Amino acid sequence: MSNNIYLKKGLNIPISGAAAQKTNKVIVPDVVAVKPTDFRGLVPKLLVREGDKVLAGTPVLADKMSQNILLASPVSGTVTEIVRGEKRKLLEVRIKADKKQEYVDFGVKDPAGMTAEQIKEAILAAGLWPAINQRPYGIIANPDIKPKAIFISAFNTAPLAANPEFALKDEVSNIQTAVNALAKLTDGGVHFSLNSENYSGTPFHKIENVIQHTFSGKHPAGNVGVQIHHISPIRKGETVWTVSLLMLAAIGKLFNTGKCDLSRKIAITGPAVKDPAYVEGVPGISVKDIREFYNPSDKLRFISGDVLTGTNITSEGFLGFNDNQITIIKEGDSYELFGWAKPFRTSQFSASRTYFSWLTPKKTYDMDTNLHGGPRAFVVNDVYSKVLPMDLFPVFLLKACLAQDIDKMEKFGIYEVLEEDFALCEYVCPSKIDIQQIITDGIALMLKEMC
Repeated sequence: MSNNIYLKKGLNIPISGAAAQKTNKVIVPDVVAVKPTDFRGLVPKLLVREGDKVLAGTPVLADKMSQNILLASPVSGTVTEIVRGEKRKLLEVRIKADKKQEYVDFGVKDPAGMTAEQIKEAILAAGLWPAINQRPYGIIANPDIKPKAIFISAFNTAPLAANPEFALKDEVSNIQTAVNALAKLTDGGVHFSLNSENYSGTPFHKIENVIQHTFSGKHPAGNVGVQIHHISPIRKGETVWTVSLLMLAAIGKLFNTGKCDLSRKIAITGPAVKDPAYVEGVPGISVKDIREFYNPSDKLRFISGDVLTGTNITSEGFLGFNDNQITIIKEGDSYELFGWAKPFRTSQFSASRTYFSWLTPKKTYDMDTNLHGGPRAFVVNDVYSKVLPMDLFPVFLLKACLAQDIDKMEKFGIYEVLEEDFALCEYVCPSKIDIQQIITDGIALMLKEMC
């Protein structure tokens, strides 16, 4: 076991609705959606038309800027609808799934006998290259460069996140194959971070051909960006790649079976969920496929991902490409008279000990979307630093983003962060500032001016 990195800062949000470790349903989807909006910087080019037949693994989209980067269909079926938004922006490619799934056969391959270029070509051809993210900026990795290193987080500390030991317990051999393949794409090795509190209890500590690290602490200890910051911070001019365990399993299945198999266990979580548990499905499944988990008459918010960083997909939406969690919470559109003046609010959690929730650390809360206040003056304070375990000045970075001052954004660490790293800052923000959007805008400016 490697030396442990202990993070003192952070916050675990005690929200109710964690998924029990059981699979309640195998979803046979009617319609799935491939969404180019799941990928930052992707300029989609349609490769199919309505009425076309596709197999699981058939390319449906390409990146106009790098047309060898493809996005494949997760199911076999018929393209039924091309959904566009304002200015004809491509939002979704909807595919009616066949009852019996058929796959494109890419052929079984052994990464041990392949060159780096052959491995890249195999992943690109199967439409799985978008599973590899590049930092800075969190964009799809550029296959024409060699990264400083590749980083993988083998645990997730986000609220109600899917348990990787349960969700991926049958994928260890596929993850090992993917690691062996990716290790050939960099000279800096594959850095594999584990939770020290469950090191011996996870099968992932047996993964070979990696550089192991262990972390302990509260969320966001499981964020790969926080781990990179403590292992090998990203400097100007450097590039690293990251891959989730979930997508490692898909890459491994490609080499071991010759199929683009994106099937996964998906955690259905949140205070508004009846009997939170797991289902088996694929990315792009509809919220309608899990209707038995919630009460349709309630006013709910449906999130692809976790409550801090997930995407609001509405009751008509579809699971994101990189997600294996759907969170359902109630809309906080009710108001509490003089709520701020009531110190004995046993149903409310406070990160700042405003209420007495700190006396019951194991209690969970039926949280909703209520902000409990509106935007206020954005003042300099140390609130963010208490939950951000990175050696940065968060307020100064945020204000540099607002000022669109690229020099100061570089100085204060824009190369090291993504929105997920600042999610807790947004949660505890006394000014109710949309902090993740500020980071999004800052990254968009950097991509426009620097790339």
